[in-house]
Amino acid sequence: MRGCGVLPYHVETVRRSDAITAWAGLPTVVETMRALGLEKTIGQTLHVRERQSGYSEARKVEALVLLMAAGGDCIDDIEVLRADAGLCRLVGALPGADALRTFLYEFHAQELIAEARAARKKDHVAYVPGENKAQRELASVNEAFVHRVSRLGSCTRATLDHDATILESHKQEAQPHYKGGRGYQPAVVYWAEQDLVVADEFRDGNVPAGMDNLRLIQRAFASLPSTVRERYFRADSACYEESVLKWLADPDRKVGPKGEIGFTISADMTVELRSLCEGLAEKLWQLVE
Repeated sequence: MRGCGVLPYHVETVRRSDAITAWAGLPTVVETMRALGLEKTIGQTLHVRERQSGYSEARKVEALVLLMAAGGDCIDDIEVLRADAGLCRLVGALPGADALRTFLYEFHAQELIAEARAARKKDHVAYVPGENKAQRELASVNEAFVHRVSRLGSCTRATLDHDATILESHKQEAQPHYKGGRGYQPAVVYWAEQDLVVADEFRDGNVPAGMDNLRLIQRAFASLPSTVRERYFRADSACYEESVLKWLADPDRKVGPKGEIGFTISADMTVELRSLCEGLAEKLWQLVE
């Protein structure tokens, strides 16, 4: 009995024990990616290989997505999936840990890290480096993915959530974070209505959540499809900074979409802010909900 999906597989009865898999849900992940045309998009957009032999960029991205979907903790865990003959019969051969590690190294730009470190202010410890060509190309792939998914529905509203999350790590180069451990603290902008991440920025653990968020927010709104007519933004006090507030409040903003962006950003109740709030007349306050 042949399947009608994207992957070339069919259902058959076999007696061999190596023909079955405990990862029966993983092939649907690859099938979804290919049904959305990501294999072609990655091939056209992401170019990091020096040689055309071996696994393609698309195949390596698929393997990494499968690894994360399976709950892998490190690159070497891909060998568990590669050893599953039943899984490989469905999704094809998977690249090994060394190939994936070499692929990921292309997204590391030591020269940009050195530039950011040298450009930081004297009283600052943290810095956020720029992105290299491979990172920008991968971001373009994600933007194409967002547009493709959004076309499947008729969503004209985008509520973007900004947040930073601590990822604990015991790597030697991992920096200490504010909760006392060591690791990384990537910032992510999430489209609530579509359940999609539209922009992200990988950061060291010692980078404050409120540091240089405007460029990521601008990139997130730029990644939205043209079908979006209503735009909203919400975040915690990490985004309570002058540059972000002014950009969101300006309908004629030079960078980003024109028009109103409704936003709500929490703020720490400092002495100065409390004084300003208490100075407003009662009639000027409006109940939001």
